Amino acid sequence: MAVYALTGFSLVSLLSFGYFSWDWMKPNQVENEPISDFIHKGSTFKSRQPPHIIFILTDDQGFHDIGYHDSDIRTPTLDKLAAEGVKLENYYIQPICTPSRSQLITGRYQIHTGLQHSIIRPRQPNCLPLDQVTLPQKLQEAGYATHMVGKWHLGFYKKECLPTRRGFHTYFGSLTGSVDYYSYESCDGPGMCGFDLHDGETVAWGQGGKYSTHLYTQRVRKILASHDPRQPIFIFLSFQAVHTPLQSPKGYIYQYRGMSNVARRKYAAMVSVVDEAVRNVTYALRKYGYYQNSVLIFSTDNGGQPFFGGSNWPLRGRKGTYWEGGIRGLGFVHSPLLRRRRRVSKALVHITDWYPTLVALAGGNISASERLDGYDVWPAISEGKQSPRLEILHNIDPLYNHAKHGSWQEGHRIWNTAVQASIRVGDWKLLTGDPGYGDWIPPQMLATFPGSWWNLERHTDIQKSVWLFNITGDPYERYDLSSRRPDVVKQLLLRLAYYNRTAIPVRYPAEDPRANPELHGGAWVPWAGDEEDDIWDEIYRKRMKAKKCKICKLRSFFKKLNTRIISNRLD
Repeated sequence: MAVYALTGFSLVSLLSFGYFSWDWMKPNQVENEPISDFIHKGSTFKSRQPPHIIFILTDDQGFHDIGYHDSDIRTPTLDKLAAEGVKLENYYIQPICTPSRSQLITGRYQIHTGLQHSIIRPRQPNCLPLDQVTLPQKLQEAGYATHMVGKWHLGFYKKECLPTRRGFHTYFGSLTGSVDYYSYESCDGPGMCGFDLHDGETVAWGQGGKYSTHLYTQRVRKILASHDPRQPIFIFLSFQAVHTPLQSPKGYIYQYRGMSNVARRKYAAMVSVVDEAVRNVTYALRKYGYYQNSVLIFSTDNGGQPFFGGSNWPLRGRKGTYWEGGIRGLGFVHSPLLRRRRRVSKALVHITDWYPTLVALAGGNISASERLDGYDVWPAISEGKQSPRLEILHNIDPLYNHAKHGSWQEGHRIWNTAVQASIRVGDWKLLTGDPGYGDWIPPQMLATFPGSWWNLERHTDIQKSVWLFNITGDPYERYDLSSRRPDVVKQLLLRLAYYNRTAIPVRYPAEDPRANPELHGGAWVPWAGDEEDDIWDEIYRKRMKAKKCKICKLRSFFKKLNTRIISNRLD
């Protein structure tokens, strides 16, 4: 009965969006308008001077791991800031670290930066493409002082890739994806370990021994204390917390002594340290005269990992998957500049949207030629207006293991359903290929399951490669409607095909032995010369040249196919 109700609701929502009138092989209807128009259209934001922007990103914090989501973890500061601001309850991120960070800092989907597969590993000669204009670079153009503190994880194989070369006036933090919270040792496999804490472009040897969340917070407070609040400032505070290893000062664990799950207990303590850190940052904003003209954004980078204490309940899946548990993010905006505060926003927002939104707030310019995938969502957040975003490409990963039962035939000869991909259009979400571990994991279970139980689903031969959900009516993804709504499946497959034609080659090079920290005094540092050519640029040029030859034929094919499918409407 629930399925029929959802199906009926889905048809109404589909018609209400007017999808049948769309040209499914063109960009999102909103994308047809220049991005520069969106930046100013309908926005009533005014300030005597550009606002100070503080963006706080946590690592691996699950959807359930904040107090206002009825969690067993205490986060009084985050709860209060969110309650007085705008909670983003239809907010999407990426399922793992590098993709989320790349999309935040470029405003582009990972298929448009070549980072659509996995993460950037420490020994890979790879980084955020150097031709990408970053968010801090745009803010510098608008007169901002830009500072980054915390985890980078966007590549460092040569100096041109470092945060200080990508738009930040100062940088203090770790370049790799995971480090010890006290010793700052980072390992990329057995025997491949090195020190990873950097101040600017030098190794910060003398700073080891202090807990990273405290150390990073201290650095932010020093920046605020020494800066003149009459000049706008952008601070990107990228905590490594609450990523593994599970470490926290002992004093924070005691309040969770009643938790029988040891991993959950340590994890909860780490979240509490973050909550205290945010309290100290907001205190500094008030103390040094920034607060009244500030915008504070809080976001996670991906879903939680239940193996290590995180929880995404009641969402399906976990970190690393394209189920909602991997990509539905915690997020809120707190600012005295918000027009409508103390509310929950259901506006569709994606992590790529922060780039144009913050550039617009800063008074910067974005031209249509930059072809961002993000939108200025400030009117939706601040004033409760409708979001300009109608869809989200979660990703297309051609290198991920292909699903055994996927095929072009199952994809109506529009799409190879063996390929891992996911997209949301309006209320609808489509997944193809292998979306990852898809169970629902109540927080009381978590890592207390015997190891063999966790592997039950992995050993099950799931003879599927297509799923369709009405996410608005079924946010927990319990009712797969793919067999009942083949018409919608076809529409979303067409959208995947459209986006795939715009994708650039995947950047995922082999590991370089020159990266070994033993060759660099025991630290992770750039190892390639800036004069070394980026082989991926040459590969990209060659592939794009060949791709252009095929595009004319593909356009003709998709136009005919699109016309045939759209004309076959339901009564």
